[in-house]
Amino acid sequence: MSKKAHIAVILSGNGVFDGSEIHEATMTLYAIMKNGGTYQVFAPDIDQYHVINHITGEEMEEKRNVLIEAARIARGDIQSLKDFQPDEFDALIMPGGFGAAKNLSTFAFDGSNCKINGEVEKAIRGMADKGKPIGALCISPVIVARIFGDVELTIGQDRDTAEAVEQMGASHKKTDHGEVVVDKNRKIATTPCYMLDANILQIAEGADNVVKSMLELME
Repeated sequence: MSKKAHIAVILSGNGVFDGSEIHEATMTLYAIMKNGGTYQVFAPDIDQYHVINHITGEEMEEKRNVLIEAARIARGDIQSLKDFQPDEFDALIMPGGFGAAKNLSTFAFDGSNCKINGEVEKAIRGMADKGKPIGALCISPVIVARIFGDVELTIGQDRDTAEAVEQMGASHKKTDHGEVVVDKNRKIATTPCYMLDANILQIAEGADNVVKSMLELME
């Protein structure tokens, strides 16, 4: 790779149960820079589906905004996804967390019949149309399955989720910690992260391996 890769990162809020998984998001940003790249964080400017108390697991009676919450992880350096321009980036990556299945899509509620947020789909299709790599961690591969259908990917070993992505037309590969499935035709790299019973070191390994796979797809 002759130049430093500039990678767009799409977040879905802040917190595993109603937004982006913070370990996955942070380790993704770290992996990008560790491998010589730079990043810009994006999120859709929409309300979260709901807000979860991360101690009790109970729903709270309040509303939060996905962009504002994701800005906590990005330390304020974030842009609304409506302003995303595929020409400005070499690749795009999505960490997981339930926000990917509740805010970026409706997978948590509708399974294989889920809908994808329009700005998310536009960004992903825009990158794919230009032949640029896309990375997805944890549950977020369901988004690329719904958008593209015929794609090879992984969400780890969860049978129900694997069946759902296959119902969307995808080919699922069972994987363990840190393993990456690369669809070379689509230029899509996926890894299971917290879809498995993982620790933060294993999350770091998965994020690093996906970023490395994406960089290889740029060559």
